[in-house]
Amino acid sequence: MEIKHVFLDLDHTLWDFEKNSALTFEKIFKENNVNLKIEDFLKVYIPLNLKYWKMYREEKISKEALRYERLKSAFDAINYTVSDDLIHQLADDYIKYLSSFNHLFEGAIELLDYLKEKYTLHIITNGFQEIQSKKMINSKIHHYFTAIVTSESVGVKKPNPKVFNHALELAGAKAENSIMIGDSLEADILGALNVGMQTIHCVFDAFTKRDEKITSVNHLLEIKEYL
Repeated sequence: MEIKHVFLDLDHTLWDFEKNSALTFEKIFKENNVNLKIEDFLKVYIPLNLKYWKMYREEKISKEALRYERLKSAFDAINYTVSDDLIHQLADDYIKYLSSFNHLFEGAIELLDYLKEKYTLHIITNGFQEIQSKKMINSKIHHYFTAIVTSESVGVKKPNPKVFNHALELAGAKAENSIMIGDSLEADILGALNVGMQTIHCVFDAFTKRDEKITSVNHLLEIKEYL
C-alpha cells in the first residue's frame, strides 16, 4: 500500500534530547549552586529517566512524580544531599529551560525537507504538552508538520492504540497509508504496528532496545532508502 502520511516521534528521534537535556542541567545546576560534575550526574540520571518514563507511559506514576522522582533517585544514587525544595525548583527550571536548547540529530532538516516533498508529515509525542511545541518552534521544525499530537491531549500515552487512532483521525489518514518513525521499540514501533501502520525504528544509542525483525536505521538520512 502506498505511503501518504509519515508520523514521527520528537524526542530521541528528531530532537536530540540527551544533548539538550545535558545543556539544560549545566545551566540550572550553575544557577542553583549544585556542585556536581554533569558527567557524574548524567551517568546515573539517563537510565533512571528512561525507567521513570516507562512507568509514566504505563500509568504507574503521575507527571509530577516523574519530574520529582527521577531527580531525587539520581541525587540519592550519587550520595549528593539535596532538599526537596531544591529538587522541585530544579524540576521547574528544567522544564522552563529545556526548550531553549535546540540541537537536532544530524540530518534532521535534510530528511524533513526530503519527506515534505513526498508525504504529509505529523508528530506523535509522549512529551509534556507545554514544552513540545516550544521545542519544535525554537528548533525551526514546527512548520513541517500538519497534525501534532501529544499524549496529554489524548489522555493516554503511546503505545496505547487510542493515541495512534486519534492521530490518524486528526491527520485524515488511514493506517495502511501511514508509517511511524521513532526511537522507542515499545511506545513508537510496537504501538504503531498494533494499529496497522508500517514502521521504521531509529536506533541511535546503546540504550535503545531493538528487534531484528523490524526495519531499523542508525542515522536519520538512512530513512531516505525506505521512503
